[in-house]
Amino acid sequence: MNKNVVITGANRGIGLALVKGYIAQGYQVYAVCRHSSVELNALPVITVKDVDVTSDDGINKLLRDLEQITIDVLICNAGILRDESLSELNIDTIRAQFEVNALAPLRIVSGLQAQLNSGAKVAMITSRMGSIADNCSGGRYGYRMSKAALNAASMSLSIDLKPRNIAVGIYHPGYVQTDMVNYGGDISATESASRLIDLINQLDVTETGVFKHSNGQMLPW
Repeated sequence: MNKNVVITGANRGIGLALVKGYIAQGYQVYAVCRHSSVELNALPVITVKDVDVTSDDGINKLLRDLEQITIDVLICNAGILRDESLSELNIDTIRAQFEVNALAPLRIVSGLQAQLNSGAKVAMITSRMGSIADNCSGGRYGYRMSKAALNAASMSLSIDLKPRNIAVGIYHPGYVQTDMVNYGGDISATESASRLIDLINQLDVTETGVFKHSNGQMLPW
């Protein structure tokens, strides 16, 4: 039987590239998104759409749609980026980033935990902007804070899931050419996804809870 991978934010960017990469490796892909895309619709996957990860209804729909499967790889990739500065502090956008970037992944893993196989892998797509030690430019309050919160949650998950032989990887994808950064990145989504898949393939409980760049570099907290 094919192994099952669940990927959130799968309709575009890094998520869509991850979908393509896992198809190439023979996985049955469950592609989770709010709205599908023409490119995603053309792929041989099971699309789980109309999922708003910030709402109770959205999370409950996701859990219902996936309740009959077991999961070998769970990738929490969905995220948003907004831009706040100290002189233009927008509490609404900060809250929105916490909902999508930090709370939603935790809710998804919690809701799907019983369906994770022994030896399964959970990958959290975070950002080095969530690193406190690496912050040398300031600003981007909501994004930095929400990704730091995701990193903290991911570390707790790595401890709580380890007795079941489930490993958690915490990954910065790189500065990727996606719509989120107006395609200003220095690597393609395809290259980033390929690197991430390699890291996830290598992941086991001996490295659970490790914060890494997609190029393999260890990142500071």
